[in-house]
Parts: sequence; structure tokens; C-alpha cells
Amino acid sequence: MHSYLRAIGFSKITDRIELENLLGIIIEQPTEKNIINLKDNKVFAEISKTFSKQIGITLRGEYDSNGKFYMEHYFPYYKSQYMSTKEEITIIKRVDTEAYTGMCDDVRLGVSLIFYLQNVVDYVSFGKELNQNGLVLPIYLSALSVSGKIILPLERDEKLDKNNSADVQYRRQLIAEAKKGNQEAIDSLTIDDIDMYAMISRRAKYEDIYTIVETSFTPFGSESDNYTILGTIIDMESITNDITGEEIYNLMISCNDVIFQVAINKMDLLGEPTVGRRFKGNIWLQGCIDFENNKY
Repeated sequence: MHSYLRAIGFSKITDRIELENLLGIIIEQPTEKNIINLKDNKVFAEISKTFSKQIGITLRGEYDSNGKFYMEHYFPYYKSQYMSTKEEITIIKRVDTEAYTGMCDDVRLGVSLIFYLQNVVDYVSFGKELNQNGLVLPIYLSALSVSGKIILPLERDEKLDKNNSADVQYRRQLIAEAKKGNQEAIDSLTIDDIDMYAMISRRAKYEDIYTIVETSFTPFGSESDNYTILGTIIDMESITNDITGEEIYNLMISCNDVIFQVAINKMDLLGEPTVGRRFKGNIWLQGCIDFENNKY
């Protein structure tokens, strides 16, 4: 049973029979099919069905010579309509199944961004032979969450915001230079990190940590595409699963200036989400890459 099914409104699926019935509906009544012919007369396919706006389940597997579909695995998804970043991408195949993860470096986050690739057929069709060429492609990031809470925003100071924005831009320039091997930039970043650690340690004795840290993006658990995030809600809507009637929150989150959308079951979210408040939770990060819009 996929642990993130409840994020798109299937919290009451508890046994294999119910799951098989759901997967049967997807095979018989798909919303979308992506198919590609491989070597040895194999037909690789992704079969998807949406159950509300932008949420659904994809089955990935092969068709035999008689047209019968054999599922290898499935995953729930949330398809974003917002381009989150455009960076040089590396795509890596997972060992145990026909699934891939994408990885890119975004200086806004300060860590390597790793996400589960949603559109594998497109990758096989357009991008697989180009994987070693340093592609810079648009990435549409989204995430599913089964645990989250709403936190109040920080009090804003316009003058302080401008100073912080200038500091952030300068830090991003240093990170970009450090990646090129600039020793002065590396030394400057090291000193900044030491000063930041000292400041946080000093303030944490008297203040709550969430009044010091406005947003964060941290790897979580053993899976490379799982993160714990703290980000600001810049837009939101409530959508309903067409089959179960469960209510899903679609939150557009700004985290370290990277914007992506998060889907979470209303039952799994503590607090009332509104624009301006912050979301804190564990997420499974997914991404759809626009392989047709490539740049070398």
C-alpha cells in the first residue's frame, strides 16, 4: 500500500482488494496514456487517471503482444502548473524498479534538489540519450504530504526585509562562486555559517526557533526525495476527490524563494491554512520535466 495515497484522498483504502479495484478502474478508464515502443518488441506505458484537479494515480508497466497491461508499480501524483526552477539536471534510474529521480543544484536552497520523476515516458522518448549533455530544463515541482501543521507568520519589517534580501542575493553569488572553486568565496561562506550558528544559538535561549527561521528545506528520512519543509503559503485552494469525497488542500508554498505546490489531506493538516501563514510538514517531492524545451 502506497503511504501517500491518503494525500490525494484515498485514506480509507486499507486492504489489497480495495487497492486492486481502484487500480482496475484506472486501467479500464484512464484519463491519459503515454506509450513508447522499446527494443525486443516491448511496449512501455504510463497509464494515469485524475480524480480531481491535478491529482491522480499513474500505473507504470508494459503491454504484451496481446495488448494486456502488466503493472510494475504505481504512484499517486500531484501535477504542478507552475515552473519552479530551470537548472542543469541529472537523471538517475532507481535500482529496484523502472523509476527515476531527478537531481539539480539550486543556489536558493543551498542543497541538491532531488525529486521523483513523474514523466518517465517523456524522458525515454526525448531525454534519455541527452542525459550526459548538461541539459538545462524547466522543472515543475510538486509534493504530497501526509503530515503537516500551520504556523503563524513572522511580523514583517520592510526595511529589514530589504536588507535580508540583499544579504540573500550576496550569499547566492558566493555559493555560485564556491561551486566554481573560488577559495575566497568558500572561506567567506564558512565564516558566515559560523556567525549564523552563533546567532541562532544565542537567540534560541530566549526565542522560539520559528521566530528566528522563517523558511527551511531539509532532507528527511532515508529516501532521497523526502524533505521536511517550512514555507510561506502564497496561494491555496480546496479540492475534492471525485470518488471518495475527501477534501484536499492545494497549497502553493514559497520556501527559500523556490515555489512549488503541496497536496495534503485535510484530515492530516493541523490548523487552518490561509495566505501568509506558514506550512511545516514532511513531503515527498515530485517533478515533471519539460524535455521538449531543452537548452544546451
